[in-house]
Amino acid sequence: MTALIGGLVLVLVAAGLVWGLWLRGDGGDDLGDRCQGSLAVDEAREFFGGVELTARGHDGDWAGYDSQWCSVWAKDHGNGPVLRLQIRPRAAYRANGAGDEAIATPIGYGWNGSFTTLHEPQAAVLLDCAGMPGKGLYVTAETTERTEKLSAGQILQVARLATETARRAAAAHSCEGKPGGRPTTVDRTRETVQRAAAQAAGTCAGVVDAPTAARLTVTTVSERPAGRALTEQCALRRGKLGLFHMTAYYGPSAEQEMYLDGRYPGTAKDISKRRVECGGSLGTAYFKLVRTNDRAPDGTSGPHGTSDPKELNRLLGAFSAASAARHGCPAV
Repeated sequence: MTALIGGLVLVLVAAGLVWGLWLRGDGGDDLGDRCQGSLAVDEAREFFGGVELTARGHDGDWAGYDSQWCSVWAKDHGNGPVLRLQIRPRAAYRANGAGDEAIATPIGYGWNGSFTTLHEPQAAVLLDCAGMPGKGLYVTAETTERTEKLSAGQILQVARLATETARRAAAAHSCEGKPGGRPTTVDRTRETVQRAAAQAAGTCAGVVDAPTAARLTVTTVSERPAGRALTEQCALRRGKLGLFHMTAYYGPSAEQEMYLDGRYPGTAKDISKRRVECGGSLGTAYFKLVRTNDRAPDGTSGPHGTSDPKELNRLLGAFSAASAARHGCPAV
């Protein structure tokens, strides 16, 4: 675990160094030239209310692949919020922003992508692009300002900055993937929703039928809105007692999770896993099931869900099939 934490810290430190270089990159007033011409200028201007802007960019290596970083801020407000973008091939899978967040909601509007407002608004979208390493284009957008200090319109603009920059970058790279629409709303749901197992309607929908729920004593689910987020999660409970939680990973999020499980196998011990070939930028989807450690009403602590491998495989199979179908992957 120490090695894992150390590895993650190195990744985050590297990310900070890259952003530091990016802030010292070439400036200029021609916003249309930023991020190799892919910056969604109109979306950035709308975020800042039409004031004059400054933008800077930096090209460099990220996880072995050429990537672009750029930032935008109000010219006369040096201490105000900054918009930050990264454009990179899907194969550069370290530190994926909103794409790594199980708490994120689907960005929607036909995109494979995620959006979160947990601390600061962050968005990530993924698009098929056969000419790029990993067969995909990956774009992340965020702001340095905390969510509660922003207007609803500004929060929406972070999502739009990601999608519309991805649209421009896809055209520049002759990507074959069809971009989604320009978002008109974002789902700002922060909390997981608790529902009776029979009423699952989000990321747990289709996972537990009545016979399975009765056999495994599952009464409730904890779920997030369902769609095409790049990481999503479903938890199964007996009342308030946690039994199992399952996570789905797609695109760069899946690559990162498989890398970490391979490098630190001790952290993946006693975890049920499954892979599904989705093709294109989604690549190999990765699914995991963990028996939840929790404290029962009688005071006993530990995993309380069944350890029967057949039952665990059935659960993970149902979860992966439902999730993969939402993402357009071949039938599991």
